Amino acid sequence: MTTKDKAFVMKQIKERNVRFIRCWFTDVLGMLKSFSISPAELEGALDEGMGFDGSSIEGFARIEESDMVAKPDPATFTILPWRAQNGMNVARMFCDILTPDGDPYVGDPRYILKRQLKEAADMGLTFYVGPELEYFYFRSSAGEPEILDRGGYFDQTALDVASDLRRDTILALEEMDIPVEYSHHEVAPSQHEIDLRYAEALTMADTAMTYRLTVKQIALKHGVYATFMPKPLFGENGSGMHVHQSLFKGSENVFFDTNDKYFLSSMGKSYIAGLLKYARELCIVVAQWVNSYKRLVPGYEAPVYISWARRNRSALIRVPMYKPGKSQATRMEFRCPDPACNPYLAFAVMLAAGLKGIKENLVLGDPIEEDIFEMTDGERRERGIGSLPGSLGEAIAIAEGSEFLKEALGDHVFEKFISNKKIEWDLYRIHVSSYELEKYLPIL
Repeated sequence: MTTKDKAFVMKQIKERNVRFIRCWFTDVLGMLKSFSISPAELEGALDEGMGFDGSSIEGFARIEESDMVAKPDPATFTILPWRAQNGMNVARMFCDILTPDGDPYVGDPRYILKRQLKEAADMGLTFYVGPELEYFYFRSSAGEPEILDRGGYFDQTALDVASDLRRDTILALEEMDIPVEYSHHEVAPSQHEIDLRYAEALTMADTAMTYRLTVKQIALKHGVYATFMPKPLFGENGSGMHVHQSLFKGSENVFFDTNDKYFLSSMGKSYIAGLLKYARELCIVVAQWVNSYKRLVPGYEAPVYISWARRNRSALIRVPMYKPGKSQATRMEFRCPDPACNPYLAFAVMLAAGLKGIKENLVLGDPIEEDIFEMTDGERRERGIGSLPGSLGEAIAIAEGSEFLKEALGDHVFEKFISNKKIEWDLYRIHVSSYELEKYLPIL
């Protein structure tokens, strides 16, 4: 994303006839929040921010301390291509949330990520990520999901009726200076993926939020519904958000070592070891919904076993094979996140785990290239292969006792996030499902 400042933004507002500016931010769950300001208010907003009541935003202030300030970040200015009407445009900017005193608000997910990025910067490192966000198209959001096609992985036939939707989505993203690497039909019916070119993590978190809304808006224009729900169809693959990650020092990829048999530096290995060590504790952030754990089950390409590999896609972490002359592309892929998570918090906890691995000089074991799904429980125990939580309830229990997670998120977000997840789990736990009625009512 190009560097933009206040002068650039004010000039664009005038030249491109922008009538409204949408100020975007997220709550602790990653739900996009927004309010509009007019061009006349923009200069003041850029200088001092815009006050709002934070008491109704999930995970923000309590009623007695509700005043918040949203300060737009000029570097995130862009025109929303689907909002143009009669020659008038609507723009958006992401905001940093501040207290009335002008300090960063500890409940702002964007600030949580910035804090972890500063940790990396203090070590001379820049964190780059490339997420792969999968999603489904359905006829509508009501009732049983009705698929648009029965296409499969990489299908390019009449079966892939959503090609035009993906094309229009990519064009919209590119209009907003968001580069796309490629797009394709995914494994499940009506499932798709548009891959974004890797970027620095804060830019990518903003981009991921923009991407999710763009996919939904373009679908709406075509009269269909797009969802990032992790597991909407029983018996089919769910939607993941595999996150490719690397650390750079200047222009040097510090994960790469030409003399290592895996072409991984000791820093790269310790980073991976950190993610493996803290995977169970951070799982609640990267797979944050009850439905997330319907995806994280053996047999549907979703990783549940805590190990790493180069070719084995049943492992939690994959390190793509090195290609000669492509040292800059050395990276690791964390495969358990799903696209419905809060990207700011997800990137923050992944980075925190990796940096902790580096600081603790954790040693990475050998890769496991056998199909872990085919192993018995005993074989996995013998190999020291643990597993991710099997439900949101288990994830909550693990996260609650995690000093690592509390440190990575900060006390405020940690407590608000866990509190919200407990409510969600309780509501799910006491719900009587159609499965229970169909199975038990006739026989009990």
